[in-house]
Amino acid sequence: MEKYLTLLSFGPEGWGLALLQGAWITISIALATVPFGLTLGLLVALGKRSRSYPIRLISTLYTTIFRGVPELLTLYVIYFGIQLLVQRLWKFLGFESSIEMSPFFAGMVALGVVLAAFSAEVWLGALNAIQKGQREAASSLGLTRFQAFRLVVFPQLMRVALPGLGNNWMVLLKETSLVSVITLQDTMFIATRANVVTKEPFLFFGVAAMIYLTFSMLSTWGFGKLEERANRGYVRAR
Repeated sequence: MEKYLTLLSFGPEGWGLALLQGAWITISIALATVPFGLTLGLLVALGKRSRSYPIRLISTLYTTIFRGVPELLTLYVIYFGIQLLVQRLWKFLGFESSIEMSPFFAGMVALGVVLAAFSAEVWLGALNAIQKGQREAASSLGLTRFQAFRLVVFPQLMRVALPGLGNNWMVLLKETSLVSVITLQDTMFIATRANVVTKEPFLFFGVAAMIYLTFSMLSTWGFGKLEERANRGYVRAR
């Protein structure tokens, strides 16, 4: 037991500080991904409801591709492929310096485009659940389409979409572990490195599991509170 406490301590022989830093990277990349992924997902959902056939086709292809391609492959394509493409374009334009994509940014973009593909279906289902009369009523009051969406549609949209978006967030939390393969020092990267050095897989992977479970339980509680708040007027009126 003393050996394990030493390995998890914050001293020179312990991995406690490194694991905390890895946990911070994990939650940071998840939180950074959410605004990008959910906003893009909402735009894709609106695109799938567009009157323009090309926009509907592009939106459908987007969700089909990124829901069907493994997340790890998407991460590799963005981190290695897009970075190489940008570097070649940079040199083609006559610049000598090289451009490198940070693992954090690449991970955020890769997880974001995947989150957008899955959240788009959630947004789409929520949009379809809102009655057409809501928009017509807003139009009759003289509201523009943007005002109607912001003031009438979006509040109802969030109430309907929250459970599905909560599931997307839980999946995203687990998928952040993939960024360890591009050397971003998140929870899994630190746990794997500690195991290689100490040969204690059960200890460090167990600690990593506890970190992810802690984030998941806090997220479940947080989304529960958000759903209660979003449904408070609806419950009273029923």
